[in-house]
Amino acid sequence: MVIAVIDGQGAGLGQTVIKRIRKELSNNVLIIALGTNDTAAQNMLRAGANKAYSGEKELCNFCRSHAVDALVGPIGIICSGGIMGEITTPIGQAVFEMNCVKYLIPLKKHGIYIPGTRNMEIREFLEEIVTELKEQYKIIIKK
Repeated sequence: MVIAVIDGQGAGLGQTVIKRIRKELSNNVLIIALGTNDTAAQNMLRAGANKAYSGEKELCNFCRSHAVDALVGPIGIICSGGIMGEITTPIGQAVFEMNCVKYLIPLKKHGIYIPGTRNMEIREFLEEIVTELKEQYKIIIKK
């Protein structure tokens, strides 16, 4: 199973996601860090990602030319100007067009509110995402 995790700035959320996935799914998955900048990419590598890409060009190339089973990141990854302006229009479009399940963490930023989402902590969102990833992993292994 291949999981891409995308984040920007210092990748605090991306690091948390990677550590949790690594803890729950061990080394049975390949985790690709997609950092909008070098610092984010390096921090996600230190958190347990197998490989990292950084910057607009590398992220867009990765999204368009690599297959992943799932992508995890904050909702801002599909919004031009998201993550404090680090998500450019090409990155947002490339992420949106990826042919995979996208687990978007609905942080209440950028004036985006998603009706039906509860006021949950990051750990609760991650619990839900990891549970779904485990189910998807079982399906992939059976194929």
